[in-house]
Amino acid sequence: MTHIRAMTKNDLAEVSRLLGQSWRRTYSPIMGADTTARLSDDKHAPQKLAVELEDNDKMSFVAERPDGSIAGYAMAAMDDGGDVMLDRLHIEPNEFGTGLATDLLHAVLAAHAGIPSIALEVIEGNDRAIAFYQKHGFEAVERRPAAHGVGGHASLIMRRLLPRA
Repeated sequence: MTHIRAMTKNDLAEVSRLLGQSWRRTYSPIMGADTTARLSDDKHAPQKLAVELEDNDKMSFVAERPDGSIAGYAMAAMDDGGDVMLDRLHIEPNEFGTGLATDLLHAVLAAHAGIPSIALEVIEGNDRAIAFYQKHGFEAVERRPAAHGVGGHASLIMRRLLPRA
C-alpha cells in the first residue's frame, strides 16, 4: 500500500530522478529530447527542489511505497491572487491506472480546503494528463504560450472549482 505524505529533504534525490524521467518520457515527443532534458535538468535539480521545499507558499507531497521508494510526487503553490496552482503531478509509469495519481490529487485538494478553485497548466500534446484532469473535474479555461521556457508550444490553463468547506 502506497502512503501519501509531505515531502522531506530526504526525498530530494528520488523526486529529482522521478521528475527527470517523467519529463523525458512525456515531453521529448512534444518538444524534442534535447530541450526536454535541458529544461528538466535545470528545473528539477535537487537543489532547486530544496528551495521550493522551504517556500511556505508551496506544498509538496510524495507517494511512498512500503519499501521507502517514491512512486509519485505532487506540488501545489499559492499564486499572487490567493488561488492554488497545481504545478506538478508525476507518477512512475508502472503506477498508471492504479489510482495513485488520484490519491496525490486528493492530498493536494485536502490541503487546500476552503480555497475557491485550483488551476494548472498543461502543455498541449500531453493527452494523458489532459484526460486525467478532465476526468477529475478540471475544464480548459485558457490557451496560451507555454511557460517553462518551452517556446513555440501552447499550454492549456485548466481550472476546477472546489466545494466550500
